[in-house]
Amino acid sequence: MRKAPHAQLLADAVHTLVPPREDPHGPLPPLMLTLTVVTGLVDAVSYLGLGHVFVANMTGNVVFLGFALAGAQGLSALASVTALGAFLGGAFAGGRLNVRLGTHRGRLLSLALGAQVLLVAVTVIVAAATDNKVTSGVQYVLIVLLAMGMGVQNAVVRRLGVPDLTTTVLTLTLTGLAADSRAAGGTGPRPGRRVLSVLAMFLGALMGGLLLLHVGLSAALGPALLLLVATAAFTHRLSASDAAWTRHPTS
Repeated sequence: MRKAPHAQLLADAVHTLVPPREDPHGPLPPLMLTLTVVTGLVDAVSYLGLGHVFVANMTGNVVFLGFALAGAQGLSALASVTALGAFLGGAFAGGRLNVRLGTHRGRLLSLALGAQVLLVAVTVIVAAATDNKVTSGVQYVLIVLLAMGMGVQNAVVRRLGVPDLTTTVLTLTLTGLAADSRAAGGTGPRPGRRVLSVLAMFLGALMGGLLLLHVGLSAALGPALLLLVATAAFTHRLSASDAAWTRHPTS
């Protein structure tokens, strides 16, 4: 007997937050949700505080670059190109990690998070040292560091392969939520996980926006750093094992 849609959504949300023992992805789903909150935070900081540029949403940067070259006011082609280049550099580094450690998902994520912690920690230090004043130099330093960190995250999360938890892109998640729903004739797989992913991004963006606009740049970056440190510490502890979830499902 199939569950009612609301019951299925709730059950799936609970299983995403507290994965059952038999889940092939182990503790990865809640960790991916945490990284989704981080994405919302850093993109709020970059868009609202660093000159209308994204450090995680590269689709937005490609569009902004087109707008800027067309002569739109308030957008910088250089900022968009810088973010794109730094993101690609981070993704390349993440790809190298995938080659070396991709057979053990715990160690792979642990090392990637360690790199992100270092990059975001430097951004917090820079923001605090400059008293949250975003000069041109500070702007580009923060764009590069944050975009590199998000590039690493994207590359590694892609390798981890947890369904519907990309941590940065919601377009396909939202499409799946509607197109795969029972109302549309689909089977409605993982509705709770998809809703949680959207809510996590929204929560991060809301928190980042409020802190940036009402407190300051370093205050908005601080929670992102704290979440990354906590996630890195937890993942490092888990990665010492060779549990079934540490092996890639396709390996």
